[in-house]
Amino acid sequence: MQFNNHNETLCIVLATGDGKALMPLTARRAAAALFYAGNYRVIDFALTNCMHSGLRRITVFTQFNSLSLQNHLRDGWSIFNTDLGEFVTAVSPPINEHLTVYSGQANALHENLYFLDGATEDMVMVISGEQIYRMDYAAVLQFHAEHEADVTIATIDRETAGPVGFGAHLRLDGDRVAAIDSQVPAAPLPDDDSAYAPMEVYAFKRSVLVEILQEAGRDGTRQVDIIDLLRERVLGHKRVLAYQFGGKYGRVSQDRYWRPLDGLDHYYETNMDLLKLEPPLDLYQVDWPIRTYQMQQPPARTVPGRSDNEGICVNSIVAGGTVIAGGGVSRSVLGNRVHIQDGATVEDSILFQGVTVGEGARVRRAICDRGVQIPPYEEIGIDRKRDAERFHVTAAGVVVIPSNYRFE
Repeated sequence: MQFNNHNETLCIVLATGDGKALMPLTARRAAAALFYAGNYRVIDFALTNCMHSGLRRITVFTQFNSLSLQNHLRDGWSIFNTDLGEFVTAVSPPINEHLTVYSGQANALHENLYFLDGATEDMVMVISGEQIYRMDYAAVLQFHAEHEADVTIATIDRETAGPVGFGAHLRLDGDRVAAIDSQVPAAPLPDDDSAYAPMEVYAFKRSVLVEILQEAGRDGTRQVDIIDLLRERVLGHKRVLAYQFGGKYGRVSQDRYWRPLDGLDHYYETNMDLLKLEPPLDLYQVDWPIRTYQMQQPPARTVPGRSDNEGICVNSIVAGGTVIAGGGVSRSVLGNRVHIQDGATVEDSILFQGVTVGEGARVRRAICDRGVQIPPYEEIGIDRKRDAERFHVTAAGVVVIPSNYRFE
């Protein structure tokens, strides 16, 4: 059975998380709007997957601190032709007789049931916009159609999942989901080849999704994830299959890289992964480029400082408009228009757009949010006790400086 995904699929990208695990970086932006790899945003990966998969009817469900995300969608993703039924549209929580605050992913779908019920597409893909991975969704939909599934759950194995904890583990019988086991508290996958985890990519027959949500009602969707809803109301009653991420299907090169951003240390390590000798995430596949909003910037460059020290950049990612003027940068990710002044050093760090590191300053194992101005000869990441008195320091010792922080 062939599937014409261009005309028959509605994509719902969920960007509704409260971002608490990523504070203070999410104090003014949604988790999906966080910078990644210098000039991307996290949501660019889900949207790029949709675009390259031929899916052009995309809604992005937003909630917390969504202005930055909505601006990014406007500036970077207004690329489709609405006359042909193509769109990328932000959808805010509905306001009827009450002000809606989503209590979870399933609840977000239920609160927009009117939208789903009135849609014309036969299929609905529900995708997290808060994860880093590359995937050909067209292959998922083809699998879903060929096997005549009611629901298809994209799954990852223990090797891909790593030490991440999951609230549900799946047991498979071939391609069929035989059981969904609740894990409270969330736990990593066991050392068992039959155990898989959901990666928050789902394909539904739209009629089935509407039926599930109508039966559950608002109270039945509160405080539950989509996988919980499937365990409680679908498994054993509908045809629920598993599509294994990183298999032989799809046009994307199978790097098998998947990371949820459920903490600052995970966010930091996901950026640092890109600096490995052989990065586990392939950003350079020619026919699968990651799209984002590209600001009009001059090229990045290194120049001598006023002391005639050469600007040096080693094993780093450097976005446009950045100038390293007599400073040194190693194993770091620099966003747009970062300025490293004479004699300053930056090591193992992530600097967001517009950060300045003053003359002679030292920055090590830090995340500096947008617009931070580090004074001359300041030291960050050197004295942990002093850092902890001023900033948030993660369990792994990464110093996080919030946007526009003013040094005294």
